[in-house]
Amino acid sequence: MPDEAFSIDKRPLRDLLRQVEVGKAQLPEFQRGWVWPYPNIASLLASISLSYPVGTVMLLKAGGDVRFKYRPIEGATPVGEPEPDTLVLDGQQRLTSLFQALKLKGPVVTQDLRKHQVSGWFYVDMVQALDENGDREDAIRFLPESRKVLNFRGQVIEDYSTPEREYEALLFPLHAVFDGGDWGYGFIAHWQSDGDKFKLWRDFNEAFVRPFDRYHVPVIELGQATPRQAVCQVFEKVNTGGVTLTVFELLTATYAADEFDLRNHWEQECRAAWKAPEYRILREVSNTDFLQAVTLLATAARRGREAEHGTEEERLPRIGCKRKDMLALSLEDYVRFAPSVITGFKAAAKFLHQQFLFDTKFLPYGTQLIPLAAILALAGDAAQSAGAQHKLARWYWCGVFGELYGGSTETRFSQDLPDVVDWIREDAGEPRTVAAAQFAPGRLLTLRTRNSAAYKGIYALLLKAGALDWRTGEKAEITEYFDESIDIHHIFPKTWCEKAGYAPADYNSIINKTPLTARTNRIIGGTAPSDYLGRLIKTAQTPHEGVAERIRSHLAQPELMAADDFDGFFTARRAALLRSIAVAMGKPIPDDESSVEDPGINLDTADDTDDL
Repeated sequence: MPDEAFSIDKRPLRDLLRQVEVGKAQLPEFQRGWVWPYPNIASLLASISLSYPVGTVMLLKAGGDVRFKYRPIEGATPVGEPEPDTLVLDGQQRLTSLFQALKLKGPVVTQDLRKHQVSGWFYVDMVQALDENGDREDAIRFLPESRKVLNFRGQVIEDYSTPEREYEALLFPLHAVFDGGDWGYGFIAHWQSDGDKFKLWRDFNEAFVRPFDRYHVPVIELGQATPRQAVCQVFEKVNTGGVTLTVFELLTATYAADEFDLRNHWEQECRAAWKAPEYRILREVSNTDFLQAVTLLATAARRGREAEHGTEEERLPRIGCKRKDMLALSLEDYVRFAPSVITGFKAAAKFLHQQFLFDTKFLPYGTQLIPLAAILALAGDAAQSAGAQHKLARWYWCGVFGELYGGSTETRFSQDLPDVVDWIREDAGEPRTVAAAQFAPGRLLTLRTRNSAAYKGIYALLLKAGALDWRTGEKAEITEYFDESIDIHHIFPKTWCEKAGYAPADYNSIINKTPLTARTNRIIGGTAPSDYLGRLIKTAQTPHEGVAERIRSHLAQPELMAADDFDGFFTARRAALLRSIAVAMGKPIPDDESSVEDPGINLDTADDTDDL
C-alpha cells in the first residue's frame, strides 16, 4: 500500500467524540462488541486528565470501492441514518469508553472485573484529584445508576442524585467535562462567597477538566482506495490483543452493504441443506471451507473466460482460494456459485459413503472435502459415470495415502480442481496429486493412532473390503450406523504380545489392528487368538468356518491366528494391506522392508483406543 494511501495527524478528542455522536465516525460491521470493564475506563480517564498518551486511533475513510456495512458506536444515537465519513478500525474500545463516560448523558452500561454487567456513572473526587501525592486513578469513582451507595442492608449511605448533592460532596460528574462550564457555574453559585471552594473549582478545572478539552489523539486515516485485503491485514495487525478477524466476518460486513446477509445464508441455505443424518460426514464443514470452495469455482470461471478470449497462458488469472482470493470474491460470484457448491458438498457426502467413510471421526482429511466438493460441482453429470467415479476414487485415495493434505493446502486445491475435472472429462492425463502420491511400505509400522490420515484410510478400506463383525456377522458400517461403539482394536491382544516378547512397534501398528465392536473386543480380552477364537465360535453360535470367513473379511488369516503365529500373521496381513492400498491408489507399491519412523512418536508406547 503506497504512502499516499494514508495520512497521520492529531485531532482534538472533543471533535472525535462529536463525530461519534452525530454518526460521522462509525464502526464497520465486522468489529466486535464493546467489552471494557469500568476499572479500565477509569484508568483511561485518569490518563487523559494527566495528558498521558493513550495510543493511536486508526480510521478508514468511507466511500471507497470497498464498502462495509456500518453501525454507530455503542451509546451513540445519531439523528436519522447518516452515512459515516470514517470507519474505526483500531481504537473502538477507547473511543466507545470515552464517549460513554463523557458524552452519553446517561448511565454507562459496562461490566465489572468478573464480567458481570453493571450500570452507573463516572465521578471524580475533586480534592483527591488535586492531591500531588495521590493516584489520579484512585480519585475516579464508578457510582450505581441511582447515584446512591447502599450498605449490605440496602440502606442509603451516600446520595449524589442531584447537582446540589454533587456540589456538597465535591464530586464532579465526568459527563460534564464538555458542558461548557455549566456544572462549574452551578458549583460556584451553590457555594456563593466561599473563597476556598471557588479556588478549589479553579484549580480543579485547570488541572483536571481543561486537559480533556486540550487533548489531541494521534489518528492514522487510511484512504478510500485501500483494498479489502489491506483493511483485513491492517485490522489484524493493530488488534493483536483481540480475536483474529475471519474472512467470513469481513465478507459478511462487505455483502451487508448490499443488503445481503451472508451469515443467514450460510446458516439457513447452506448448512441446512445437509442437516439430514446421511450428511453427517459434513457436520464439521465450516463457513470458511464453504467460501474456499465457492472461490475455487469463481476463479476457475474467471480463468476460463480469459482463456476463451485468447489470453496467453502465462497471463491467465490463477485459480485459487487463498485469503486474498476469498476477500476478492464479489457478491455476484458468491450468489452465482454458492448453489453449485451446496450441491457439490452433498455429492461429496454420497461419494465418501461409497468409500465407506460415514463419520467425521474417521474422515482422513477434512480439508480434502473442499476440492472434492468443487470438483463435483464443476464436473456435474460428467462425474457420475462409473469411469469418472473410479478416477475420482483414485485421486481421493492418492491424497489420503500420499498424505498430501496435512499442511498448507490451498495451492494443491487450485491444482486439483482443473486437473481432476479435465481428467474426468478425458481432456488431460493423471492429476498432479495422483502422480505425486507415494506410500512407503514401512509407513504401516508407524501408523498407531487415528490421528493419521493414512490410519483412517486403512480403516475405511477394511470396511470397503466387506469387514464383518466377528461375533454378529454384521457389516461394520451397519454396526457403526446403529452406534454400537465400533472402534479399532488389536487382533493379537496387547497383553498377550507383551508376555510373548514381541516389539511394541509391531503389535501396536495398524497391521495388528482392525475395526471391531466393543462387545467383540471384550470377548477377545487379553488372551491368545487360539483361546479367544473358541469363545467367539461359541458366542456367535455359528460353525468354525463362519467365524473364519468373517476374520478373512478383515484381510487376516484365521489359520495363522489359531496357531498363535504372530510372525506369519504379521507378514501376511502386511502384504494384504499393501495390496489393498495399491488397488485404491491405482499404482504399485514397491514392497521393500524399509521402515519410515515418525518424528515425535514413541514407538514403544503409542497405542489405540483399547485402553480407553
